[in-house]
Amino acid sequence: MSDFWVFGYGSLIWNPGFPFLEKKRAHLSGLHRSLCVRSWVHRGTRDNPGLVLGLDEGGSCHGMAMRVPLVQQDEVLNYLRGRELVTNVYVECWRDIELETGEMVSAVAYRVDRNHEQYAPGLSIEDQTAIVRVSQGGSGHNRDYVINTSLAMREAGIVDHTLEAISKRLTDNQ
Repeated sequence: MSDFWVFGYGSLIWNPGFPFLEKKRAHLSGLHRSLCVRSWVHRGTRDNPGLVLGLDEGGSCHGMAMRVPLVQQDEVLNYLRGRELVTNVYVECWRDIELETGEMVSAVAYRVDRNHEQYAPGLSIEDQTAIVRVSQGGSGHNRDYVINTSLAMREAGIVDHTLEAISKRLTDNQ
């Protein structure tokens, strides 16, 4: 094996933060994208948590896969662990994904830990929008995170109706 893959389903789509050789649309089965993680660091604080995306159990998810040279695996994984595992709400896992070419590859992904106190399932679109609208953390406004992710997904041809609805409410000021 000469390279490895990273599966991005949220901000990794538009802000990977590491060099890669190529980027392709990909499909992951068994997990779905959900705005179900209370953010205490990147997009909110403990006093005013934001909401960020997580891969949650069930369904499937379209995202982007980035191919990284194997010689950079340790460096990239250390970067991703520092970014994604800051509060341990995510669990690093290796999952089989299908690239847009039909090729199956193994990719590192970060799924939500359903037992973690930051896990916030089942919020209505109205509640999600209200939280995102007023939250801000070390990486900036929560609103920008959702809008940038939605825009990048749209540009990549990836449809997420819930994220689109929240983004539209944020940009329409509903």
